[in-house]
Amino acid sequence: MTSAAALLSGQTPLAVRMRPVSLDEVAGQKHLLRSGSPIVALADPAASSPGAVSIILWGPPGTGKTTLAQAIARSSGRRFVELSAITAGVKDVREVMQEAITQRDLYGQTTILFLDEIHRFTKAQQDALLPGVENGWVILIAATTENPSFSVISPLLSRSLLLTLQPLTDDDIGVLVDRAVADARGLNATVTLADDARSALIRLASGDARRALTGLEAAAAVALSHAGGTIDREDGDGEAQGKDAEPPAVTADDVAQAVDKALLRYDRQGDEHYDVISAFIKSIRGSDPDAALHYLARMIEAGEDPRFIARRLVISASEDVGLADPQALSIAVAAADAVAFIGMPEGRIPLAEATVYLATTAKSNAAYTGIDAAIADIRAGGFGRVPLHLRDAHYPGAKRLGHGRGYVYPHDSEFGILPQQYLPDELRGRRYYEPKNLGAERDISARLERIRRILDGR
Repeated sequence: MTSAAALLSGQTPLAVRMRPVSLDEVAGQKHLLRSGSPIVALADPAASSPGAVSIILWGPPGTGKTTLAQAIARSSGRRFVELSAITAGVKDVREVMQEAITQRDLYGQTTILFLDEIHRFTKAQQDALLPGVENGWVILIAATTENPSFSVISPLLSRSLLLTLQPLTDDDIGVLVDRAVADARGLNATVTLADDARSALIRLASGDARRALTGLEAAAAVALSHAGGTIDREDGDGEAQGKDAEPPAVTADDVAQAVDKALLRYDRQGDEHYDVISAFIKSIRGSDPDAALHYLARMIEAGEDPRFIARRLVISASEDVGLADPQALSIAVAAADAVAFIGMPEGRIPLAEATVYLATTAKSNAAYTGIDAAIADIRAGGFGRVPLHLRDAHYPGAKRLGHGRGYVYPHDSEFGILPQQYLPDELRGRRYYEPKNLGAERDISARLERIRRILDGR
């Protein structure tokens, strides 16, 4: 029976109860679950144990590393032992290895050792795994949220397959939430889920299945407590509501109360996604760092992909700041690299730094408008022939065609600039780049004016 009392009493968490019992129930990670893949082969009870390869699962929290390991063990019928690198040591590893040898020799049973957070193991502790992996005493399935290239020793990496897990999509999270509401292992249909609550849970999850199910469980408890009881879906007994009462609906307000977090109206695929990013960029362009930080915070709290935000900052640095501050693009790219390197939530800091920098620095769209004007001319047929003196003169016969004739090498002149035509005849005198009298472009403008006078022979 699933009841409000049970939900609130500290029973086995919903996320644990809803762990898939087979690979068929796993949501997401389809790239790892194709027919014949290492994971599918490990889970096949008909597959022979000799030669089974150890694997390292690398991915963000809540993407199914533990779920995959347990589903493999259940489906294959192999003995399953789980250790956490937070609490286990070399002694624990050696005991598992010795017991695995005993189980193999006495009962012909293969042991799967699931080691969570392997990146927390020291080099010496990881070394203790090598004999068992190399000799096939255990099939190691190790999980990590850190880049194994930096956190796992090379001998262990070379003896294992590295498989990368991706954050779950919104559709994947939706499947898990719906299943948890209806399944007897989960909430057993003691509640229904309003559309806005479902969307809120998916949004708050940000690709983390565990977070979605934990939020659902807490929100269901809130909805059931507000309803004054629950419905026993097995025998029909009603508590407070009566047995014919409809199950209470979990609302967005219940989700907000459960997670103690105000819910933003934000759909990563809908209007709010585009409206908020538009306001963000326009606030940077308008030099308002406070508004820009506000919209940045809205996107972060709504679970927007930080890589999307970082890309928009790089675009803004090029489009809106330009050469008024040439350093802006470097800062935006550095912020994007930092987010990719450290992830969230710490990634909010370089994103904020770049946002404030771009909002408060000088702005010029001269390079942006310049390239668009040049492209417009090309598309209109305004390109002309490359002047003869600029054409490649290195291949045989080029000079007989006049290629390179009359070209003057600028470095041979005193100032590195001399009168010479570079645009085709049809576009001679055309100006695409018109720097503004702002920031670093103020100096560029003055220098460019002198350069153009020399080029034109004035």
